[in-house]
Amino acid sequence: MRILDLADGFDVSDAAAWESIGPVQLACLNAGIGTGEGDMTRLSNESYRRILATNADGVVFGVRRLARVMDEGSAIVVTASLAGLTTMVTDPIYSGTKHFVVGFVRSVAPQLAERRITINAVCPAIVDTPMLGEMRDRIVEAGFPLIQPSEIAEAVVGAARDGSTGECWACLPGRPPEKFAFHRFFESA
Repeated sequence: MRILDLADGFDVSDAAAWESIGPVQLACLNAGIGTGEGDMTRLSNESYRRILATNADGVVFGVRRLARVMDEGSAIVVTASLAGLTTMVTDPIYSGTKHFVVGFVRSVAPQLAERRITINAVCPAIVDTPMLGEMRDRIVEAGFPLIQPSEIAEAVVGAARDGSTGECWACLPGRPPEKFAFHRFFESA
């Protein structure tokens, strides 16, 4: 297992950094940040560009590279969020980037399927990670249940082994992960 992290010098938003990545059987693209700002009038340009670079560019650059080097039968699982399936007024830019991830995964899946590579997304509710920062105590005090990272790791493995592609797995506290039911307006009956 190889872990690529900003703390170790790997920046997912750097397209050139991805060129050193070789094939793997399962890739989990999990990098993500929030702006911490719900008021659009106070959102800085720097915060906006940083979140787009990490949450959107990092996924595109990673998938692009992995699609070039992965073997048939490999799987990519991207961490989106429930915020990518619904609204999140406390951080609309975060929610917007996760909507992008959901749409991208669903849209790129047919291309990857031609290469016999699957791609899916896990869409967790609130996970108990350092990303919560100072908000963690307020979330717990408000009574919101937190999901443990190990539960999301299991969801990632499940999504990779499922055999489907272009799916988004909703991960809610106390429930097993389940495929999100998108309306299929354009498919024939």
